[in-house]
Amino acid sequence: MLERQPINFLHQQTEIIKPKKPKWLIFLIIFIILLTIGFLARNIVGEYAPNDPEAYDPETLEAKKPEGFFKKISNLVFTKENQLKGQKDDRINILTLGIGGVGHDGPYLTDTIMIISIKPSTGQIAMISIPRDLEINIPGYGYSRINFANAFGENKNPGEGSLTTKKIIEEAFDLDLHYYLRMDFKAFEEIINEVGGITINVDNNFIDQLYPAANNEYQTIQFNKGIQTMDGKTALIFARSRHGNNGEGSDFARSKRQQKIILALKEKVLSFSTLTNPIKINNIRKTLEKNIRTDIEFSDIMSLLKMLKELDTQNIIHLVIDNSENGFLKNSFTANGAFVLQPVTGNFDNISKTIKNIFEEIKAEKNNTPQQERPILTSANIEIQNGTWIVGMAARMEKRLTDKNFLVTQIGNTNNRPIEKSGIYKITDKNLFDNLKTLAEETHIPIKEKLPEGIQVATTTDILLIIGTDFDI
Repeated sequence: MLERQPINFLHQQTEIIKPKKPKWLIFLIIFIILLTIGFLARNIVGEYAPNDPEAYDPETLEAKKPEGFFKKISNLVFTKENQLKGQKDDRINILTLGIGGVGHDGPYLTDTIMIISIKPSTGQIAMISIPRDLEINIPGYGYSRINFANAFGENKNPGEGSLTTKKIIEEAFDLDLHYYLRMDFKAFEEIINEVGGITINVDNNFIDQLYPAANNEYQTIQFNKGIQTMDGKTALIFARSRHGNNGEGSDFARSKRQQKIILALKEKVLSFSTLTNPIKINNIRKTLEKNIRTDIEFSDIMSLLKMLKELDTQNIIHLVIDNSENGFLKNSFTANGAFVLQPVTGNFDNISKTIKNIFEEIKAEKNNTPQQERPILTSANIEIQNGTWIVGMAARMEKRLTDKNFLVTQIGNTNNRPIEKSGIYKITDKNLFDNLKTLAEETHIPIKEKLPEGIQVATTTDILLIIGTDFDI
């Protein structure tokens, strides 16, 4: 049987009701906690930038700002502008290596070794070429030509050849190499073909009768002086030739040609925004992932491209470490009779000092890279409709575009007039980003998504351009 508790009516306790905290205060506390955790994480863990190509604005190459309150808060807390390695020290060094790759003799021997240095504060760029015959100490092997370092590293640890070469050069020249990029001949050709070729100013007529051919044979190649556009295969021959006449048979001349190609490729990519499209770059990267080895993250590629747009690319510092009369190197031979290049002083101290102080000690040269040709676009049928009462607007636009090699298949007037705003519209499901972008740049008409009401287009039309009353003739 349950006992009843006596009730004391004289000392009855009253329940004290505490006021509830307002909801906004709770949210504020949570927000402050998240903000604090976020800033701590960002500073302890490091900087973050997206590696998703869809996350970047194709115009500015900046990471897109997220939509929605919580996404914006997350972006504020956890995202920080990507800083490249070496940027805080005002010196970014990128090691670039070229190899033959599978199917070539000595597939992992480096054919090209170059350091590209950037000084962000002044916008200066320097290109330093290292000869493949330079004798250097390869830990675990001994002294050999530097072009063997990559092959030795690959044989010891597959996939580690580039890193091995990077460490050896860092040790020899007492230099920090913040990134490396290695590509084979196939990647080199494909990238140049992908951008529509590059335009080069060839300094001298020359013939090379000892250019490598299949089955350990030779072929004769020839280049004529002057400006010319090269596809990937031609550019590769131009870069590799080692036995040309007329002053083009030295390491110095060869390295200068290779630097010309790098500069032309850079000019081509930066001259046309369609080529810096993050999705396009990522697609090329994925297609050639077996032919390229690099430690440059996609977010770093975007940061580098954005930085390159701001750099002084008209004045480039060139340094070729060679065996010329006043050069750093001299001819020598190994005990086995193999030709090598060795430092004149017996060590790399002078070379190291010059590389470290290159922006102060070496005068920049005027970049004479020719203007690059616009890349050929995928065929797209363009229809032009005049949305104004001004007669002949569509016909004038047709002439303007056809003169620029656009394919105009239909012109006419809009059903309803006047239409106030001009616009460019994608009608089909084809991938026409480059076409739309180039058309917008040429006409200064914006790309839009939703067609005005009552607009009809031909069944064969891929892109519709409407001229509105706002169009500036």
